[in-house]
Formats: sequence, C-alpha cells, structure tokens
Amino acid sequence: MLGTSPTDGGRAGAQPHEYWAPKYWRLKQHLLELLRVMPPGALIPTERSLAADFDVSRTTVRQALADLTVEGRVLRVQGKGTFAAEPKTVQRLQLSSCTEAMLAQGRRPSARLLETVEDVADVELGHRLGVRVGARVFRLRRLRLADGEPMAIETVLLAMGRFHGLRRYIGPEVSLYQVLRERFGVQMGHAEETIETTSATPEEAELLGADVGLPMLLLSRHSFDTAGEPVEWAQSVYRGDRYKFVATLSQP
Repeated sequence: MLGTSPTDGGRAGAQPHEYWAPKYWRLKQHLLELLRVMPPGALIPTERSLAADFDVSRTTVRQALADLTVEGRVLRVQGKGTFAAEPKTVQRLQLSSCTEAMLAQGRRPSARLLETVEDVADVELGHRLGVRVGARVFRLRRLRLADGEPMAIETVLLAMGRFHGLRRYIGPEVSLYQVLRERFGVQMGHAEETIETTSATPEEAELLGADVGLPMLLLSRHSFDTAGEPVEWAQSVYRGDRYKFVATLSQP
C-alpha cells in the first residue's frame, strides 16, 4: 500500500517532510525511485501489476504513468508496454547552427526539407528583419535529425534582398550558418533567444514521432551580425520529453 512519501522528484532545495499527496503522486515517486536503478529500455511492470502491488486503481496508475511520459521518464509503446526512457538529449544554447551543435556532440546531423518558399514581410517580420512591409523574404522549413532521429522542426526567415540566390545553396546536409558565412560574408554577432512551451499539432506530432498535444519546447531566435544588423528570425519546435537545454550564465 502506498504511504506518505517525502520525495519530490529530485528538485533541488526541497526539504524532507511529511505531507498529504494524491495517490497518483505518491505512486509516481515510487516509480521514480524504481527508474533510477533501471537501465534504459527496461520494461516497467504492467498497469495491473502496479495497481495490485500498490493497492490503487488502474486509473491512478495511468495518471502516474502519464506524468512520467510527459516528463520523458518513460516511453509507452502501444501494444508492447511501458519502458524506461533514454536520458534526455542535452542541447546547449549557443549562437551556432543546429548542424554545428550536433557535430560538437559527436552526432551525425541531417535534415529533411519541408518547405523552401518566398513570402512577403508583414509588420512584425519586417521589423525583425529590418525590411519594409511587403518585402520578399525566404522561408526555410526543415525537419532536423541527429543520427537519423527526428529532433526538431525548424523554420527560418531571411530577407531575400540581402540573401539573393540563397535557395540554390540549401540542401539536406548543408549548414545554413556556413552558407551565410561563406557565400554572403555574414559574421554572426549575437542573438536573442526565448523558450516557451506549446502543444504538438497533428503535423508536428507526425514529424517528430509524438502524440498530438504532447508538450513541446518552442525556441525563438532573433540573430544579428557583428554590425548589429538583423540576419534571421527562426523558430524551432522540440519534443519536451526528449530534450533539455543548457546555458552558461555570467554576470553582465
């Protein structure tokens, strides 16, 4: 039977104490302890077994497993069971291309082109790219992969007036930043990046191998060159259960 547990899931700063918690939460803490000693890919006990062992309903078990699935601790495979998940992929926040970041981690980067089209700038995009409203912009949308595994859906917008002919240099294995540097003489200077949560759309879920509505991480990047001129406006959607981001902070 479940007892009251002081475990908080490993967050720093929590002080052990007795408290009331829902049954699913207490079961979740027991499962977290179990997962700490289980190798990735190990099979989790069935819902029926967990319900019997901890004297709870299967609804309670499903709720605890749903939490762990969203957090990326377990992987549920229809018709096969629930398994201990691989550790999350760590992505460092830095001003480099996805290709360069993956190579630095010793992984093989690749991409699948989803869209390469011309568009026109609205007020917001014109402000971000430093062009007038109605100016032509280049929209590049790619599914980014690492070692063949879907990693993110990336959408990049650039001013066509500055990067005329960019489309001919874009390919599945090409680093955009390398093209901008070698073909257009761009030296990246700094970027403003934000991270928000969002939910997977049907298209995003299919491309990233996730469930519709699964929490996603939305990274938005506004990049500038060394002269302070805007270069790109980019947004990337990552699976929230598979990735975490790390940044190095320093005092201003």
